[in-house]
Amino acid sequence: MRRSGWWLLRNATKQSLNTHRILSTSQHVVLDNPNHMNNHNQVLVQGDGCSRIAILNRPSALNAFNTSMVATLHKFYRSWEDNPDIGFVMVKGSGRAFGAGGDIVALYHLIKKGNMEACKEFFRTAYSFIYLIGTYLKPQVALLNGITMGGGAGISIPGTFRVATDKTVFAIPEVHIGFHPDAAASFYLSHLPGHLGEYLALTGEKLNGVEMVTCGLATHYSSSARLPLIEEQLGKLVTDDPSAIETTLEQYGELVHPDSSSVLQRIEILDKCFCHDTVEEIVDAMENAASETNDPWCISTLNRLKEASPLSLKVSLRSIREGRFQTLDQCLMREYRMTLQSIHMQISGDFCEGVRARVVDKDFAPKWDPPTLDKVSQDMVDQYFLPLTESEPDLELPTKSREAFL
Repeated sequence: MRRSGWWLLRNATKQSLNTHRILSTSQHVVLDNPNHMNNHNQVLVQGDGCSRIAILNRPSALNAFNTSMVATLHKFYRSWEDNPDIGFVMVKGSGRAFGAGGDIVALYHLIKKGNMEACKEFFRTAYSFIYLIGTYLKPQVALLNGITMGGGAGISIPGTFRVATDKTVFAIPEVHIGFHPDAAASFYLSHLPGHLGEYLALTGEKLNGVEMVTCGLATHYSSSARLPLIEEQLGKLVTDDPSAIETTLEQYGELVHPDSSSVLQRIEILDKCFCHDTVEEIVDAMENAASETNDPWCISTLNRLKEASPLSLKVSLRSIREGRFQTLDQCLMREYRMTLQSIHMQISGDFCEGVRARVVDKDFAPKWDPPTLDKVSQDMVDQYFLPLTESEPDLELPTKSREAFL
């Protein structure tokens, strides 16, 4: 099953520039050896001929990214984009995850040690690679067979095709670690139907593979058991034409619909509650809905809102709302500025506190600062959206891909 979104329409126009290139059917040696670039083999490469498969290979960490992994992926993708014999790229994860996002435990320890440059290098590298994916001149097929959260969604959703499965679990849970939806989340969440993006950003709730394809976050759906067949059939293609790839995905994909318990069956009440201008109004609307209906979904949603960092909620709502009127590069550059505010902890230490409570100490009792919504001032929120000072360089995005895309 396929759902066309803004990104698919955008890529169709972009990729029409190179769909008539003649591709060689000969065997092709991978240009870079990942063993030489990463001693732990955290990024593997398969494929010869017309396609390559990048494999995220940190299964014990749910394929969470570190700087080295993202830099390796970036180098591979740039070399593949420049190689006329390679028509398209696939990416998947090893183990039970596609990608759980950035390695927040490593970032936590870097911040605690005061190594801010290493933190900034990670985010610069990650956001730059996400922009490369979003402006890539060749089709990408992401096989989202497992946990797909945060940065894992960031390196897949801006690409051409995303195949969800019965094992897919999608979420953007950043507000529960005192952070904000980043890695292009403020861009793609803001383009979802109605106010679904606000709901996902402010609650961190999960979607399954069926829900992903229904709302447009994924383009196709397949049972996980059929993925090897899909990989095999894609591997036989000699093309850089996205329509040929799409034909294969549709041929081996499945038609699915969300069940009655899905949040997508509650879009009317979701939109009614999450359309408001402020977090306080959203919470009030959910409280009214919960008291009027006694619906377990309303009660659960309300509890999720109350568990999140109050500052993160306000910052995230504004981020999603601004993302609705910004381009991908503008969103990434804004997210980078917001991220620097979070890691420098001059306004609040909620990011480190959230990671500590959820992942390090696992006491699940974060002490948010400010502790309540009414203590979060407008000035606090505004500081996340200010331009960087001259002493702090802004995010630099890949020039070559940007020019080619424009």
